[in-house]
Amino acid sequence: TTADLNTALVSFILCDYAGYSTAAGYIGTERRIDHDISMLVPEIWCRLPVEQRDTKYLIANGFLEKLDDFNYEGHVVQASLLGYRITEKFAHTYLGKLFDSPTAVFDEAMLRPETQDLGAFVDGIQNITEAQKRVAQAYFEDGSINDACPPLQALLHIMAHGDYQGKMINDEELRGMFTRKYLLSSDWYQQRLAIKQSRDEELWRRNHTYIQEKLVGLAEKDSEKMNDLEARLKEAERMINVVSSREYLNRLSGTLGADWLHHTSSQ
Repeated sequence: TTADLNTALVSFILCDYAGYSTAAGYIGTERRIDHDISMLVPEIWCRLPVEQRDTKYLIANGFLEKLDDFNYEGHVVQASLLGYRITEKFAHTYLGKLFDSPTAVFDEAMLRPETQDLGAFVDGIQNITEAQKRVAQAYFEDGSINDACPPLQALLHIMAHGDYQGKMINDEELRGMFTRKYLLSSDWYQQRLAIKQSRDEELWRRNHTYIQEKLVGLAEKDSEKMNDLEARLKEAERMINVVSSREYLNRLSGTLGADWLHHTSSQ
């Protein structure tokens, strides 16, 4: 799973994926939202101009609000784990495309479920916190934490232990590890590109060898098939030169590359 998580994280960072999600189930103790509502959210999103789907725009203009940690009965509740949520302004501005009175559907109790029952809200966050810690701890117990890319390692440390090298989740340097600029310049990402290039070269060398073997075993009287294989052989030779070049490696920048775990297992 570590290899899959590495690749997924690279994908999210490269595509600037914001990780939007919708709820289905109980929202607080008094409200329930079913899939017939959550399935409408893509309808809203596809009608938004591209620039208005950007988190920076939504946060700056009051359409998303950040949840902050708070104290409850003597201990800190990590509400910040929930990230950002839509506001009344978002409902009024955008949900009117689907509802006559969107703020009647998404009222204060729906948008801020802690107003229904603060104790239940706190209990829900604690369940999330404990689940995250349990899942992250498994990566330390089986040693797969060492296979995770640096941003993922940092995230797993924070989930399991609360910090990474003394840095908390809001540390600017740590959060910078999840930016596209950091990713493209990082050594570990460059390694992914080099591994991808190596695997592509291995593939075309195998193709070349396979075609050569077919040519050796081909009867000379079958000239049409021989000509086809000779053309394929030349193409394989051309591709070996292409994928082994520095230019090809540069062209891979901005792609997923390949995870070293898969590369090792293929040897």
